[in-house]
Amino acid sequence: MHALSKKMALSALCVGICVATSPPLAIAADPAPKIAFAFNSADISGFPTGAVSLTGGGAFNLTAGFVNSAGGFKCTADVLQGPLNGCLAGEGIRWDTSDLLNSTPFKCTGAASEALKTAVTETNTVVLLADFYRQGDGVDESFTARMIVSDSDLAPDIAGLQNVWIQGVGCGSAIVHFNTR
Repeated sequence: MHALSKKMALSALCVGICVATSPPLAIAADPAPKIAFAFNSADISGFPTGAVSLTGGGAFNLTAGFVNSAGGFKCTADVLQGPLNGCLAGEGIRWDTSDLLNSTPFKCTGAASEALKTAVTETNTVVLLADFYRQGDGVDESFTARMIVSDSDLAPDIAGLQNVWIQGVGCGSAIVHFNTR
């Protein structure tokens, strides 16, 4: 027993010396933290025809070029222009992300008199290229369009809160949450 106790004491002393003389371990921080977001909009419209409801969320990091987001959508009125042209009222199942974009120009109404605006991906705004799917199209996207989600007003020149946009459809108000982690 006495020999075992000496071995244990010597082992403990070696561990203590190694720990005391080693540089402190640094926990590596993710150099590119992801930004999570979630949103729900019942009415996106503004262009001459069409309206869409859109919900979803995900995470992104512009520096790393990372995005993973998806959700549901439904055309609530026939869309007859832009990338969602042909999406009829009642159609639409889901959307997912094709690409994370640095920025995009946009208009909420498509009117010639409306000033062209630009949205930029940052901690409280995400600009995406999204694939939209209708029932019956399987895994093949039905439409591809740019979209913006923000926790702040994208178009202060238009009455009301406009914090979500779909290319060729318009802007709308959404419940939005962003979270850096």
